[in-house]
Amino acid sequence: MIDALLHGLSAAMLVIGGGFAVIGGIGVVRFPDIFTRLHAAGVTDTIAPLLIVGGLVLQSGWTLLSFKLLLILLFLLFTTPTASHATARAAMAAGIEPITHDTDAPPGEPPSNT
Repeated sequence: MIDALLHGLSAAMLVIGGGFAVIGGIGVVRFPDIFTRLHAAGVTDTIAPLLIVGGLVLQSGWTLLSFKLLLILLFLLFTTPTASHATARAAMAAGIEPITHDTDAPPGEPPSNT
């Protein structure tokens, strides 16, 4: 009974984490500038590994393997936001401005809400 519950919860965490990773990848491809791309990548690169590694820890049980997985997760949770911050600061230092208008609208016209 408990094993089936753990396997179900683990599978759900793995699928949801994979879904977040795919959504983040789509956001990186679809968004127009580096700042919105960083937001898509930064948010999903934090929650996706949390869910995926959590699901893997549930699959492995409390062993040395789960300890190693948690160390990997700790490393990711510290480095991903730091890398996003460093990339955003480098973009700002290079003079890249965020896009603040709809790129489809002609200059001087308000962005469309559709």
